[in-house]
Amino acid sequence: MSAAPGTPYVFGRHDPASHVLIHVSDPHFLAGGALLGGSYDVQASFDRTLAAIRAVHPAPAAIVVTGDLADLGEPDAYRRLRAALEPVAADRGTPIVWVAGNHDERPALRRELLDREPTEEPVTGVWELDGLRLIALDTSVPGWHHGDLDPGQLEWLAGLLAEPAPHGTLLAMHHPPLPSHLPLFDILELRHQDELAEVIRGTDVRGILAGHLHYSSHGVFAGVPVSVASATCYTMNVARPAPDVNGMDAAQSFQLVHVYPDTITHTVVPVVDAPTGDFFSSEWLERMAALTPEQRLDAFSRKPPRRPA
Repeated sequence: MSAAPGTPYVFGRHDPASHVLIHVSDPHFLAGGALLGGSYDVQASFDRTLAAIRAVHPAPAAIVVTGDLADLGEPDAYRRLRAALEPVAADRGTPIVWVAGNHDERPALRRELLDREPTEEPVTGVWELDGLRLIALDTSVPGWHHGDLDPGQLEWLAGLLAEPAPHGTLLAMHHPPLPSHLPLFDILELRHQDELAEVIRGTDVRGILAGHLHYSSHGVFAGVPVSVASATCYTMNVARPAPDVNGMDAAQSFQLVHVYPDTITHTVVPVVDAPTGDFFSSEWLERMAALTPEQRLDAFSRKPPRRPA
């Protein structure tokens, strides 16, 4: 009998993660299923993403989509994205956290994804996930592509963080509070980062999830780890010199976020088709679980004897 997907085998020093989240970013859907830029099939790429989400974990605590949900903010684009992701989340009893990005239009996003009044008010929210608090911020600026946080959002965030959560807090936003080595993204960076740092420094914020860059990146802001998920639509070809980086139809991915008592890990999950080996399996894990720790170490860690030179 095979173990169910996601069974928490414990072979090392860490207990299983208390929470597992799916972090997706930048789907850039278009009305009518149109190709992005005339060449990127963003819906086909998102379908591959959904297949991977179904496979990696049976019941994530949340699916977080950090912005640029629709490329042009079209109502039909939001409806298509909702129709694609909601059934997957519903099957797993998992909430979806929709985060606004610079390509989004707040009124259409609010109406089509959140069933709210179609206003220009920031799209924010708070989710309590079995003791882990997730706060969505809206760094979009209507009519512009750079990011910002107005005093009202910062005051609201400070009020929430005055009371710590049992497992701490994660922030989700589109524009990352990090530098980019690509000059084009520095033009579109998040404004008022110093003010945000003042609000979160010394609080229970354990991590920041962001998007916007179309490539995976990691850093630290105000003492808090920041993890940027790449895009599902297209990615930046960072194998080129910084001034020449442009989009490519490859390396699409999302991130699998594991929250532990003392750390958080972010695993990049590719959504491209590629041949995969079949040495490890649930059956292999069951065989390891039946051994003592010493036997497991001997069976898997010990190298074979060296051959004479």
